[in-house]
Amino acid sequence: MTTKQQRQRIIVGLIGSRHVSSQPELRRLLASEGVQATQATISRDLDELGAVKIRVSGSESAYAIPDYEPARVAPGDQLRRVMGEWVAEVTHSGPLVIVRTPPGCAHVVASALDRAGDPDLLGTVAGDDTILCVASERLGGRDLAARLRTLAGMDPMDASASPRVARSRRTHV
Repeated sequence: MTTKQQRQRIIVGLIGSRHVSSQPELRRLLASEGVQATQATISRDLDELGAVKIRVSGSESAYAIPDYEPARVAPGDQLRRVMGEWVAEVTHSGPLVIVRTPPGCAHVVASALDRAGDPDLLGTVAGDDTILCVASERLGGRDLAARLRTLAGMDPMDASASPRVARSRRTHV
């Protein structure tokens, strides 16, 4: 018999290694690992792990589990990759910077920004496709926005610019 912690570690591993798009699919994958779990148990596990569905391509979605390790700093290369892949737009007003992502992806970018440990980024608040970033008084929103645009592969001075990858992933409703 598998303990809850063991089962949740297996779930994290499965979601981290492949696109898992539904709870029935996850249940089948768990069974292939020798773990029997009910739909209700899987649902509770996903909730406890903070799993969310993100858009992976076109209209496809899959579960993702955001890392939450406040002491862990995101390496610069990882931050540039996340920003380049998921950021569609960066604008600012005063000390506030707004970062737009495809639907369901804001938490991934916000987590990477938080873990980057930039002392001039005081904090982030993520919604579904929008992140509110607060710049330090020393740096200000304009300069923070330029810094984030650069990390995303955009022209640092052009608030309307979008990186190639994010532009191709953007969906309009």
